[in-house]
Amino acid sequence: MISPTYGNCNDQQMINIITNYIRSNHKTSQGFNLIVGTDSQNYSDTKMVVVIAVQNIGHGGIFFYDIIRLKRINNIRQKLFYETSLSLKYADKLISQVEDYCNRIQFNFDNVNFCIHVDIGKKGKTNKLIPELVAWVKACGYDCKIKPDSFAASSIADKISK
Repeated sequence: MISPTYGNCNDQQMINIITNYIRSNHKTSQGFNLIVGTDSQNYSDTKMVVVIAVQNIGHGGIFFYDIIRLKRINNIRQKLFYETSLSLKYADKLISQVEDYCNRIQFNFDNVNFCIHVDIGKKGKTNKLIPELVAWVKACGYDCKIKPDSFAASSIADKISK
């Protein structure tokens, strides 16, 4: 993963940074959102950007991203389902690693909300996919946000994918 603040990080370094960020800010925070979101852009291939963001509610946050290049996906439905599947895959791995690390250091993550941001909204051609994608994410046990509240996908990942 890549961080604009910390540079290239392996998974363990990212988990350490996230956990230390939350630990050092938890006394003054209103809570945290640990968010995974994906967006993509088509070029000669499809550039997918997965973002892992830590939002310190009311006080900003930090983020990491990964770039994946795939054979061009032209079908919007297929592309959004692929984006969502990547977000779910990264979220499952992230939560497992964070929970393991927090158990080892005996830190309680009770004030952290895990959420998936999907790059769909009520305006435009993606609106008909909202029920399916939101239900899928919720069935996997995650809170789900769509535009205009899905900033990890629709703002951060979107900017990096261009």
